[in-house]
Amino acid sequence: MQKLNFSPYNFRLKSSKNKRLIFDDIRKKFVVLQPEEWVRQHCLQFLIQAKKYPKSLINVEKELLVNGLKKRYDIVVYNSDGSIRLVVECKAPHISIHQDTFDQIARYNLALKANYLMITNGLNHYYCIMDYEHERYQFLKELPEYK
Repeated sequence: MQKLNFSPYNFRLKSSKNKRLIFDDIRKKFVVLQPEEWVRQHCLQFLIQAKKYPKSLINVEKELLVNGLKKRYDIVVYNSDGSIRLVVECKAPHISIHQDTFDQIARYNLALKANYLMITNGLNHYYCIMDYEHERYQFLKELPEYK
């Protein structure tokens, strides 16, 4: 798999039925190792190891309703009170991040109401804080650690 713009992490990998699998610490199972999954697993380790987000407050690939349509988010991190702290949208490394990616996560966030947004393709990372009073988001240089 391609080298990403994250610290190197140790992953549990295996092959089964001619497919490469990677162990997801959050879902507690092996999942097929596709380029987007490679990014998602690096991002999870970044959140857990570098930003100190508790595993128990992280959710991966769950369904949500956006304007009556079923969608799936990549990663959501909760606050201890149950509100949503962070929504992450992961793309494969060969996918460029454009305005439509920000529009996608903003639509998801209409339903989720997170404090922070993160978009990554493993090579480029974008962090935003929500400003609900002015109905916009502001870019951050980095994602704050969990406190």
